[in-house]
Amino acid sequence: MANVKMFKLLGVMLALVLIIWGLSPILRHEPLTNNVIATAIILVLIGIAYLIIMLNPGWTKAVFFFEGIVIGVAGYMLLDFPYNIELLIVGLIIVIIAILAYLEKLPPSILKWFYR
Repeated sequence: MANVKMFKLLGVMLALVLIIWGLSPILRHEPLTNNVIATAIILVLIGIAYLIIMLNPGWTKAVFFFEGIVIGVAGYMLLDFPYNIELLIVGLIIVIIAILAYLEKLPPSILKWFYR
């Protein structure tokens, strides 16, 4: 049976993998296109947000709100037409979920992830 320490270790490993995966095109000296920059920003910030949420679960709503803004803005500003609208919509959905979590207007099955 897995314990909490094992899940935290796996969470740290996942966050580090996301950060390294986001920085790998830059470290491999690939040409920096808008797609590479947008992907790197999103992956690195998701990895950092995951670490923050693991260390301080009370910040889940704030980090979720910030991630929604970053995903929406980075996707909209850096990607081409069909993908920028898709990431803008995903970012808006994440921001709306975070606001509803602040207001405690989500169903209890979802709110349990924000209030630990």
